[in-house]
Amino acid sequence: MTREPSFVLTSNGSAVIAEGVHTAFPRVAEARAALASHSAPIILGALPFDMSKPAALIRPQAVQFLDTLPEWPLRSLPQVHIAETLPEPNEHRARIASALTRLRDPASGLHKVVLARALRLVADGPLDARTILHRLVAEDPAANAYLADLTAAGGGYSGTALVGASPELLVARQGDRMLCAPFAGSAPRSADPATDQANGAALASSAKNRHEHQLVVDAVRTALQPLCSDLDIADEPQLNKTAAVWHLYTPISGRLREISTTALDLAIALHPTPAVGGVPAEAASGLINELEGDRGFYAGAVGWCDQRGDGRWVVSIRCAQLSADRRTAYAYAGGGIVAESEPDDEVDETTTKFKTIFAALGVDV
Repeated sequence: MTREPSFVLTSNGSAVIAEGVHTAFPRVAEARAALASHSAPIILGALPFDMSKPAALIRPQAVQFLDTLPEWPLRSLPQVHIAETLPEPNEHRARIASALTRLRDPASGLHKVVLARALRLVADGPLDARTILHRLVAEDPAANAYLADLTAAGGGYSGTALVGASPELLVARQGDRMLCAPFAGSAPRSADPATDQANGAALASSAKNRHEHQLVVDAVRTALQPLCSDLDIADEPQLNKTAAVWHLYTPISGRLREISTTALDLAIALHPTPAVGGVPAEAASGLINELEGDRGFYAGAVGWCDQRGDGRWVVSIRCAQLSADRRTAYAYAGGGIVAESEPDDEVDETTTKFKTIFAALGVDV
């Protein structure tokens, strides 16, 4: 039996796979210094939602750049069921109502906040992370499927791993060019083609979702303008579809002012985007911490950056954190709350977003 890789990030036509840990970097500043000094040829791993918390970044012992996932031995997954809802739906509605009170108060200055909930999942036997990853890729080849060992963050993260399939590119850099594609605004997919198309069309024309999306695009523009000499932002959001969810996204590209600005630097400048945090960022993060507590690595970022500064980072959503014994997992889903939001709709949105990881784990619903 081969061991789990320490890191995987795969999307259409590319896969980065790392084995082992040469050096762990729980402090982002140390990872950046290692890249700048060329003492590490590549840094990869996961950033937490709250950047004041330890990261799970590593210099691996070995890394491969492939076109697709290797032919790992795959296993039958055990039965998985929902053991606990964190919080219960009524409590999540109450948190949304609390957030809406602030959003609708002009004096608060808050325009958007993303609130999430979690499910504790229990398996009848150990969950094989590589099998879960393969299932995520099979379900949605266009998504950014990822696996990141979180041990480098220390504490209770020893032996745990984050696995998921993110639709959202946080940022990619190659040479002096950067790309990002912020997401915000979503609607459920449907097995009925007519209903499915209607859901996508309704999302594209939804004033509430377009408002939520524009807040994200404006914040990304503000973060990137000091770093880019030219910035090309699409005039209108576009539709993206995963197996479970329609999304609004806006393609953004730019040319860097300084070639010394690395993919990791760009990820840190953009994270957390209002797609997972809110507007303004500091007020939204404060409310998230007050209502939810520590999110850990959910809604953080997963990716890599080499010593040339090139790399790719995705937003760590549609994911589950696997326990060290691989017998339990915490799945996460969130939704953006703006003044026009309705609590019941927001609970439904998170339920839809759980479908991605549920399908990969085979959760009994």
